[in-house]
Amino acid sequence: MVFLLGMGNFAVHNAVLESDHPLLGKVPFFFHLLGGRFSLYVEFAMLLGSMLVVAQGSSGWALFYAGYIAVNVVSAWLILSGRV
Repeated sequence: MVFLLGMGNFAVHNAVLESDHPLLGKVPFFFHLLGGRFSLYVEFAMLLGSMLVVAQGSSGWALFYAGYIAVNVVSAWLILSGRV
């Protein structure tokens, strides 16, 4: 389940990056590293860490990650729909 949530998060995150929204120009400089894809590497590290911790039996971390994904999806919706 964590893997599927993470893949959905990657899709949403990539859609925001490809939208060229003006808000993306205001993020800190290190997010522009690697051609603007640094944040995808951070998301991958979070997904990998979450899967490793959940595999060890931490269901609380799975709930935290699900909440994190929910916040990301709402944020992406606000950006992509032009509400922000």
